Amino acid sequence: MRARTALPASVAAVLLALTGCGSSGSGTADDAGTVSPSASSSPAGQPADPEGSGTETGGSEVPEVLDFTATTVDGRPFDATTLAGKPTVLWFWAPWCPKCKAQAAETAEVAADHRDEVNVVGVAGLDSNTAMKGFVTDTGTGSFPHLSDEKGEVWKRFGVTEQSRYVLLDETGETVYEGVLPGGEGLAGKVAGLTG
Repeated sequence: MRARTALPASVAAVLLALTGCGSSGSGTADDAGTVSPSASSSPAGQPADPEGSGTETGGSEVPEVLDFTATTVDGRPFDATTLAGKPTVLWFWAPWCPKCKAQAAETAEVAADHRDEVNVVGVAGLDSNTAMKGFVTDTGTGSFPHLSDEKGEVWKRFGVTEQSRYVLLDETGETVYEGVLPGGEGLAGKVAGLTG
């Protein structure tokens, strides 16, 4: 794997040491893909909110894990608080990863099939924004937003250490699945379970 110079050296060293395109990773999910209670939905390195209070936005409570902003690969501002109140699929990918490319069609199909009931957001990292834009174009996944996470901030927030991973949040912001789904297989079923 070639080094990525777009990331600060310390972040790149940690991410690249832990990242393996194609490795299954140990993750925190059990065999059924359910995250253990010890894996909270609070951002990595931040304590969980013991009283469950989050930011109030437009009358609905925003879980702390969704209280962040970012920029999309096309340069638009992105406010994650807008995801609150709906199940959310976060797809962590890298432009040069063949397993990520293999997940693209299924992820786009799930996004289209559940457009009104589930948020789907790609979180690109480990390369330049130019490469990220090319991936979105080449894979036909432009129907849902993709964050340009060149510094790995969103990846760290969700404790993701390798690409081609999914993090599924329920409508309250709790992580209900975190792991690899080769070719996106099983994503539709997991999302259907979130929507009732």
